[in-house]
Amino acid sequence: MHTHSLATYMKCIYRGDWQGVGELMLSSADKLAKSGADFLICPDNTIHQALAYVEPRLKLPWLHIAEAVAAQAVERGYRCIGITGTRWLVESVVYPEKLAARGLTYACPTAAEREEINRIIFEELVYGIFKPEALAYFQRVLRRMKDDDGCDAVILGCTEIPLILDDSNSPLPTLDSTRLLARAALRRAVEEPA
Repeated sequence: MHTHSLATYMKCIYRGDWQGVGELMLSSADKLAKSGADFLICPDNTIHQALAYVEPRLKLPWLHIAEAVAAQAVERGYRCIGITGTRWLVESVVYPEKLAARGLTYACPTAAEREEINRIIFEELVYGIFKPEALAYFQRVLRRMKDDDGCDAVILGCTEIPLILDDSNSPLPTLDSTRLLARAALRRAVEEPA
């Protein structure tokens, strides 16, 4: 396992420097390859949009978080998936491309909802602050996405969102990206060598 600090990544993200994000990812990937890893994963949804910048230079295969989520959505029979996460993730093609490739449709929070969700993530959840108002806000957004957009499931596309939201309190069935990626990695790790 290797990662640069969130602050280092965020400096690039705030500047819109996705090539820089990719170089940080590649730096970690190279360290892991030298350490003997067989494949790579990253539980951070947002930085996956920089993967395209470095994928041709990777020495190891990379399990894409959105592919793991899309596969589970298909397996569970969902058709229209809500995407939640940081505003950078929700405004990116990370999930739309992988969902569409499997014949799934998707919906995103409105611009105002994306900003408030982003604020909750970066001003509360990353600091371990769990307010009932934050949960209530997520629930309202998901109810709207269910009623207005026809979503039948929602991607928890940020490692912090499951700290306050899961199947027990969500108006929509959840697809916890971090857990789904971990399960995909475990399956890959125990596969028989070809």
